[in-house]
Amino acid sequence: MHLRRELGRRLGALALTAAALAATAPGTGAADTAGGAGTAGVAHRPGWRLVAAEGFGRPLHVDAAPWVRDPLGPNSPWAVDAFDDDGAAFRAMSDPDFSAQLATLDIYRKRVAFGERGWLTAEIAAVDSDRDGRPDSNPGLSTVHVPGHGRAARIDQPSWDAGVLIRPTRPLPPRYRVEMTLRAIDFGGTRDGSFSYDGKFNGYRPTGCKTSYPWTFTGALPGTARCDYPDVTRFNGFYYLTILDHANPAPHGNPGIHYRRKVIMDGYYTATQNPYGTCNPATGQIYGTPDSSANGVNAIFARGDRFRNNNVSNEYYFKTACGEFDGTKPFGPDGRYRGILTSAELQPELLPAAEYRFAVERDGSGYTIEMSGPFRFVGQTTLRFRHEFVEDGRPIWHHNNTPDAYGGEFDTSLTSTGPSGEYRTEHTWPAGSAYPDTFIIGDPHLNFYEGSAVVDDIRLYVPRR
Repeated sequence: MHLRRELGRRLGALALTAAALAATAPGTGAADTAGGAGTAGVAHRPGWRLVAAEGFGRPLHVDAAPWVRDPLGPNSPWAVDAFDDDGAAFRAMSDPDFSAQLATLDIYRKRVAFGERGWLTAEIAAVDSDRDGRPDSNPGLSTVHVPGHGRAARIDQPSWDAGVLIRPTRPLPPRYRVEMTLRAIDFGGTRDGSFSYDGKFNGYRPTGCKTSYPWTFTGALPGTARCDYPDVTRFNGFYYLTILDHANPAPHGNPGIHYRRKVIMDGYYTATQNPYGTCNPATGQIYGTPDSSANGVNAIFARGDRFRNNNVSNEYYFKTACGEFDGTKPFGPDGRYRGILTSAELQPELLPAAEYRFAVERDGSGYTIEMSGPFRFVGQTTLRFRHEFVEDGRPIWHHNNTPDAYGGEFDTSLTSTGPSGEYRTEHTWPAGSAYPDTFIIGDPHLNFYEGSAVVDDIRLYVPRR
């Protein structure tokens, strides 16, 4: 993966540039950008200095931007690595089927900077399945009025074959706190105990076949038509706030994002009987996710030494009010659960009268995940979980922003196997590499997830000197 390694080296320098920008940027008072009442009192964070904030008080112009067809390939403005939408990994694992299936569609995109000095960027993408020159759906990001709060931003994704993200325009500084407020969420899960609500199932509208075509963790499925791929409607989700390891986030086919995450706060709303567990923060006990409301938040630290999903994804380490658990092993009473441990459950019906806030902090030795709000069973509370860059010999994936912060000790090679071949990643984390931090809010998948959410008060802090 020479492209990935070179990107790591180049973007490490970008991270330092961003740090200098953040350190010298003027503080943005809540009154300057906040969309509603009550934000001025919560902008102050002890030990932190606010350097950028977006309260969506001014209208967004993202939806008016023209669509641009992604040319794909290494020279695409949205290229990242071998697991891109047309990546070498998928071709090696499953050509000629992958190339033939990819040729049946185009991807259209918008990239629009917004906020003071353009510090944030909206990344919008949608599939054109018949290549008629127009995306099949019209996802977007626009300002809306939230009663009692003023303006906020609505992420609108009416079809699963699209994606909408908010990300920083430049990489984050080496030490920071980033946070966002959630005012509404409708990306699946149950309402009043049922996955069927408002004429939808798990947040998906009942229109046509909705499948993962053409991206899977083993590449394309040979000889399989679009509607014969696995149905996605039992799996919905949303990324509340997740830290990635590169400076070019945008929606892509589902597998790629799983190889690019450092710290994860997301929701994975599954209408299935599964072996996952969910933590009750009030009792410290774990219960089965199928018995939950499927409106959970996962707080995950991505491991840099263990891999899953055909070696296209990192294994997980979970820290919760119920304890901490290695995702490679069964957990809970008698080891009855495995795979995913959800930290707490949201109560979407309380929004927008209530709110949830999600934050990630990075200091000189590790990351802290924070979530606040009226969680099920426990009510209004703040949950914080910390993991050192390397803890008990277990590293957070690609945690180093600069080459001198890492010596290559966790580098390895991986093989991903598909129906017609294999792809070998020669160096997963070589000495001399560096990986800037960026964040995403929204849906990064071009072949999963459908719904809408309202987000507000995205803020970036650096340590107060």
